[in-house]
Amino acid sequence: MAGPRVRLVITADDFGYCPRRDEGIVEAFLAGAVTSVSLLVNGVAAESAAELAGRYQIPTGLHANLSEGRPVGPARHGASSLLSPEGFFLGKMGFREAVAAGDIALPQVREELEAQLIRFRELLGGEPTHVDGHQHVHVLPGVCQVFAETLQANGVRFTRLPVERGVGGCAWLEAPAHAFACAVERDARAAVGPFSRYGLRWTDAFVGLSTCGRHMSAHRVSGALARALEGIPTGHALTAELMAHPGYPSVPPAGGCGEGPDAFSCSWERLHELRVLTAPTLRARLAQDGVQLCTLHDLDSKRPGEGVLGEATLETFLEPSPPCP
Repeated sequence: MAGPRVRLVITADDFGYCPRRDEGIVEAFLAGAVTSVSLLVNGVAAESAAELAGRYQIPTGLHANLSEGRPVGPARHGASSLLSPEGFFLGKMGFREAVAAGDIALPQVREELEAQLIRFRELLGGEPTHVDGHQHVHVLPGVCQVFAETLQANGVRFTRLPVERGVGGCAWLEAPAHAFACAVERDARAAVGPFSRYGLRWTDAFVGLSTCGRHMSAHRVSGALARALEGIPTGHALTAELMAHPGYPSVPPAGGCGEGPDAFSCSWERLHELRVLTAPTLRARLAQDGVQLCTLHDLDSKRPGEGVLGEATLETFLEPSPPCP
């Protein structure tokens, strides 16, 4: 009998953001609907989340955060290019604007990443299975270089490359979400060089920009994986990651990273993702499509120049998505 065509890691982001979020993530993990989590070490529930990860042996990585809440590194003690005058990170778009303007001191990025890795080890008592970026900050120009250097120096091998094939053609995304997804994908493609030079690994394919929140459905997850498989020769097993944000909605003031929970955290969309992930429909659709759920430890994830895909196939995978308006 042929093996699975896709081996899929389903990662729940924002673990530690709020107890209600974490309750939903653990529920999804115990149901077999999530196989990995990414922890926000500056989240208000980071300590209790770490305890849950240990209790249930949940594979846990670091969700490096440079855009929301308060820092954990030296920046918290004084002025920093990473922070507003009030002492908070600059926000999802504010940080991107500051990077584009050249206003971010990259040595301060390195200090904060190092501090978050130290805090992760304090909370979990071990190394992260992977490090990715909250709101995809890790693929931004300049930041991606420092990120890759820091991961290599700390012995971290796995990260996320948020390149989702065909995301530019996903007409169901509202204009702001569509523009953000296209910008993230462009940055991620440019980050391949630095990530490769420092020996980082990532899955062959990524899904999640087109299936976030209200847009998640079994049909759309299946369709995104099908797009990733286009042009892949029969017999090649593809590794993939589905980024997810399941959980029960936050109830202010509980939650967040020092500023309270954001609107997405308080919305029904988190619960919607939890329901889609744990429903039999998605599991049945994935099995029908030849998808096997795995952890990062189970995967022979792509190392630049190695892995299950040859160079020609990798070039096919990294072909540009349909142009974004």
